[in-house]
Amino acid sequence: MENKLANPAPLGLLGFGMTTVLLNIHNAGFFPVSAMLLAMGIFIGGIAQVIAGTLEFKKGNTFGMTAFISYGFFWIIFVAIWIFPDLGVAKGVKTEEGFMGWFLFLWGIYSFFMWIGTFNKNKVLQFVFLTLWVLFFLLAIRDWTGSVGIGIVAGYEGILCGASAIYLAMAEILEETLGKKVLPY
Repeated sequence: MENKLANPAPLGLLGFGMTTVLLNIHNAGFFPVSAMLLAMGIFIGGIAQVIAGTLEFKKGNTFGMTAFISYGFFWIIFVAIWIFPDLGVAKGVKTEEGFMGWFLFLWGIYSFFMWIGTFNKNKVLQFVFLTLWVLFFLLAIRDWTGSVGIGIVAGYEGILCGASAIYLAMAEILEETLGKKVLPY
């Protein structure tokens, strides 16, 4: 009897999507950073994605493994950047110096190449990665220029990015659960 493995992608997509939506509700100017966002970043955005990536490794999916593990650790690193100064572990990043922009820009370059890696995958996954690299570049520009307006635009664009990942997760879960495609992707 063949041992069928569950699809870990919906877990990773939900971890990425829900945390991205919450962060970008903040970026759009609706709410300040709170313990809720930090906890989401560590646990579902971070740890759950790393678990999903590890399971993608077991399935032999290099793209899924790399995406979920790297973005999972992105969230853990991002939370650490926020909380380390308060814990006395390291100095904070001064936004007026633009250094955080370089961090985001590097993630944007990585996301751009991951987007290219989606060209033989479904359209929704292509859209997730397209909007992700655009998001990182917008956030880098915001940090380099100090533009509140660009930050708000990035927030709305990030909500769209995260929502598209949630949609894809739900489409995959419903298809497997019901045995037929319910949501197109």
